[in-house]
Amino acid sequence: MNDLLNKNTHKNTWLVPVACLLAGGALTGISTNLAKYAVNIGLTPLAFLFWSITGAAIILLIVALIKQEIPPISARTIEYYFVAAFVSVAAANLLLFSAIPHVGAGFVALIICLPPLLTYLGALLLRMERFYLIRALGVVAALLGAGVLAIHKLSAPESSVFWILVALCGPVLLAIGNIYRTLRWPDNASSSALAPGMLVAAALLLGLFSAFSDFSVAISLDAWLPLGLIVVQAWVFAGQFFLLFLLQKTGGPVLLSLLGAVGAVVGVPIAIFLQGERPPEGLFLGASLIAIGVVLVTWGGVKMAIIITKEE
Repeated sequence: MNDLLNKNTHKNTWLVPVACLLAGGALTGISTNLAKYAVNIGLTPLAFLFWSITGAAIILLIVALIKQEIPPISARTIEYYFVAAFVSVAAANLLLFSAIPHVGAGFVALIICLPPLLTYLGALLLRMERFYLIRALGVVAALLGAGVLAIHKLSAPESSVFWILVALCGPVLLAIGNIYRTLRWPDNASSSALAPGMLVAAALLLGLFSAFSDFSVAISLDAWLPLGLIVVQAWVFAGQFFLLFLLQKTGGPVLLSLLGAVGAVVGVPIAIFLQGERPPEGLFLGASLIAIGVVLVTWGGVKMAIIITKEE
């Protein structure tokens, strides 16, 4: 009887993080395609991102109020909200969303696999992680895969070097954000409280950028399609960030590192079959190397956790 209860408990323990992984990854892949469709119907990347992030912030604030986990306000948390929002949300997504019309949603969906691997590389350089050969080989494989995709993209006749480099900066910023959030996570703060605070800060930063630049966040209120798409993206962002923090809490960094891979599995077919994009050149080789990298980094993380547990 006890063995049966233990098996059921173990099953339930893994049910939540795996569900978060699949749902969160799917939303990531859907988000990149919505960004391309938004441009096709006349929304600018900044306007689409600003109003979607604002809507997501309101949704998560309501959830936080219901759960009685209001975002804490202090000098430390304000710093956290704005720095994390700039690197992880506003700047990274603005670069990716702006690049999508020029490089394709499929290409962006694939390179979204890179942030967890780049995060490990950065953590290794900062000595936040131990060197482990399997994980290091995984990072090398994934970076080679991204290199294959980038080289093929650059060699295409209609390619834009500028926008390809802009797109590749997105995963780098996301990786920097991952490391920052780990190092500066406020004491005794829950993920449910920090997520809406970060999104509110991101909306403010995007609004300020619009106010002090020639880029506008104005949208037409006459057409229902752009407004409807913003509402959909707001819910996608809210679900994406809510599940991201929940997965980080329940599944740990190993499952969290697979989010980008799940996003690519969902995002690339949508871009090809529903948006009519041509498959990225070098797709098979590049995607295979990235997949090998994700598997090696994940497997290495499991092996490392076992070694550390035995040492303790």
